Amino acid sequence: MSVTSPLLQPVSLAGIPLRNRVALAPMTRARAGQSRIPNALMAEYYRQRAGAGLIVTEATVVGDYGIGWSDTPGIYTDAMVEGWKATTAAVHAAGGAIFLQLWHCGRASHSSFLGGKLPAAPSAIAITGEGIHTPTGKQPYETPRALEIDEISRIVADYGRAARSALAAGFDGVEIHGANGYLVDTFLQSKTNQRTDEYGGSVANRYRFLKEIVEAVTAEIPAGRVGVRLSPNGVFNDMGSPDYREQFTYVASQLDPLGLAYLHVMDGLGFGFHGLGEPMTLAEFRKVFRAPLIANCGYTIETAEAAIADGHADLVAIGRPFISNPDLVERIRHDWPLADMAAVSDWYSPTGAKGYTDFPTYSA
Repeated sequence: MSVTSPLLQPVSLAGIPLRNRVALAPMTRARAGQSRIPNALMAEYYRQRAGAGLIVTEATVVGDYGIGWSDTPGIYTDAMVEGWKATTAAVHAAGGAIFLQLWHCGRASHSSFLGGKLPAAPSAIAITGEGIHTPTGKQPYETPRALEIDEISRIVADYGRAARSALAAGFDGVEIHGANGYLVDTFLQSKTNQRTDEYGGSVANRYRFLKEIVEAVTAEIPAGRVGVRLSPNGVFNDMGSPDYREQFTYVASQLDPLGLAYLHVMDGLGFGFHGLGEPMTLAEFRKVFRAPLIANCGYTIETAEAAIADGHADLVAIGRPFISNPDLVERIRHDWPLADMAAVSDWYSPTGAKGYTDFPTYSA
């Protein structure tokens, strides 16, 4: 770790110049309050971490029907667009670039978030696991209802509107969250998509929902301002399909000619591995996707440097170490030690600043 670190070299994302190859990974921090309007505390959090070459925000819902987590932000009202402007202005004033991650929780939600309505998914298949934290306490996962065709069209259109709103709020681009068992991922994977219409069955049909979202988004903003996130190896939210390698290779190959800013691949196994074969690697994605690749999930500074040096990744997204090290890039530059990981109990602290914006920068 030093000024010669591969992580500190500049890179361009479809014409967007980045100072270094460190990305702040999207992490749900739950500080937007019940209004879900981004606020000054959030602007300060992102400003503190604007040393990253690229910031990808926490997942941000495209409509109130996609909520599945308390106090997370949205991008579906004028007030939310205005609220985000403080964050983008702060990051840009600090010399950073910032993309907004677009989200629909899908079956990883609960009726208590949705006015009593069941969460929606490609098929009526529930998550197995301990349950979900809701406004009324921890509850068992519910069996979602399968989306109707007209609902799918509405959601697709709302992704396009959300992308347009993101640029109006000052973001440099958007990232479509297609990972971690949320709605887009559940359409992609055979484990959770058992539809018999044009959105299910074949590898190509399971890609159709993401394809239409990308088309809607790029009809509103330039393709070079759009990234996509995938998690081919993960088990988060009860995911993992036997045909994962075929499916995700196909998805990446279809995204390749579109001129996107990047593909963000959760290739690491830090969130668990489904074990249905060998893990997919960045090298596999590099064969079918020529635009920049962002690596993610469980990377240390050392393994991130190796991924860049070996040509497997163009950027590496770092998450949890960035929580307690707002000056992470400067610590890399000067070979300063990293602070201890923040306590999990503080990650979503209801007191706001605690475990969020109260971490000090390095002092010798």
